[in-house]
Amino acid sequence: MYYNNIIISTERKIWSSQTPPIMNTDTISQILELSIGSLSVEKLFYILLLTLLCYIVSKILLKIFKKIIQRFSPDRSIQVFLNNGLKILLIFISIIIITEYLGIPTTSLVALLSVASLAISLSVQGLLSNVAGGLTILFTRPFAVGDYIELDSLSGKVTQTGLIYTQLLTPENKTVFLPNSQVAEGRIINYTSQTQRRIEIFVGASYNAPVEDVKEALHEAIRSFPDLIQEPLPAVHVRNYQDSSIQYVIHAWVPTELYWDAYYILMEEIKKSFDRHHIAMDYPHMNIHMIGDENNG
Repeated sequence: MYYNNIIISTERKIWSSQTPPIMNTDTISQILELSIGSLSVEKLFYILLLTLLCYIVSKILLKIFKKIIQRFSPDRSIQVFLNNGLKILLIFISIIIITEYLGIPTTSLVALLSVASLAISLSVQGLLSNVAGGLTILFTRPFAVGDYIELDSLSGKVTQTGLIYTQLLTPENKTVFLPNSQVAEGRIINYTSQTQRRIEIFVGASYNAPVEDVKEALHEAIRSFPDLIQEPLPAVHVRNYQDSSIQYVIHAWVPTELYWDAYYILMEEIKKSFDRHHIAMDYPHMNIHMIGDENNG
């Protein structure tokens, strides 16, 4: 019995000697009052806590923003650009918040960063204008890949849209890279957005040809292409009286995807129809009047 008590007592002493003492509130306060250089441990703790909070908030905002841009843009390069831009902005804001907490004046820091940003923006002004144009196209969506568009005097099929350039394939099978600043500021006509497109062809015929004969010949050419839309019906009108001919206009509607086929077939059939009806087409000509010698009158 006596030996058992000794063993139990000895075990308690060993256990108590191995157990570290529990810090009380006074000990924690003393630790927080310590300082590292000009920073107290307490202030350093709050800085770390503030940094962690900025990091968590930034992660949440980046995750939300990523879902938003994925919905608006399938282009991977644009997604990466916007995500990196927001990341840099959040880092900048976090630095400002932490330096403000440390009591460091941020006016000079902001001014320095502003000057640096201005210098960079001036050196890459053209690039930034293209990026701004790309973002405008991204959010307004005037066209999509595969659409046939007309931009000012250039037309073609959109084969690729990027952050800097938009790529077109022209009817001549030429690949054209258009700066997005030019695309965003230009006059865009999207033919693919509509299921129908109107063909407009101007034809000049001689004054000697009766109007009804010319209109019949043009209607005959129109009937050679059966895929024209009949509602509204194709129409032929006298448009203008020119110096040496009467100008006629053909209006006919066709499915958008058949526009060029119909256009070229009609141009060919008009000439064939005029030849069958013996109608002279308009062409530049000059009348020369010879004035003879008065003595040879």
